[in-house]
Amino acid sequence: MLNRRTVLTCLLATALSPARRAGADETFGMRLSRAATARLTLNVTYDPSYVRIAYPMGDVPADRGVCADEIVRAYRALGVDLQQAVHEDMRAAFHRYPDSWGLTAPDSNIDHRRVPNLERFFSRHGRSLPLSTTGTDYLPGELVTWRLGGRLPHIGIVTHQRSIDAERPLIEHNIGAGPMLEDVLFSFPMAGHFRYWPDPA
Repeated sequence: MLNRRTVLTCLLATALSPARRAGADETFGMRLSRAATARLTLNVTYDPSYVRIAYPMGDVPADRGVCADEIVRAYRALGVDLQQAVHEDMRAAFHRYPDSWGLTAPDSNIDHRRVPNLERFFSRHGRSLPLSTTGTDYLPGELVTWRLGGRLPHIGIVTHQRSIDAERPLIEHNIGAGPMLEDVLFSFPMAGHFRYWPDPA
């Protein structure tokens, strides 16, 4: 029969085992990467329609979305509400955000769903990193933006998964067919490389 001291020792060993500690020990970037890849089983129809949503923590229907919604939803899984963060920053510094939609004030329904706004927010409150053609320069949980066809903004999350030749991280994104994990880091003209790893607390 186990005595009380033996039981406590076993419980402590289990609680401090590497498997039990992994989630707490991972960087924010790795946790964001895992949140992104967890979305790969979901069925999401690409839909850029303007929708009035709640604020804060508002979202379009879960089965709808665009590339920026993948970013918003991955951060939400870690307790970070980009809708609120972007809206508050635009209220404080509206003139520092792109003037591409003819708006005269922030709109919490759509601002966080626009890639150029996310680029500006990440550069203001995270880190804007150099563009590179070396795969190892991109860490899990970083964000990359592109211009499809030279003009259409697109965004994806760098993941911990690697290409077949292990030279490049795979990207989780929605480019029209729902959440996908693809080897597309260098497939389009790159526009930005960002790291935004806040402390949700």
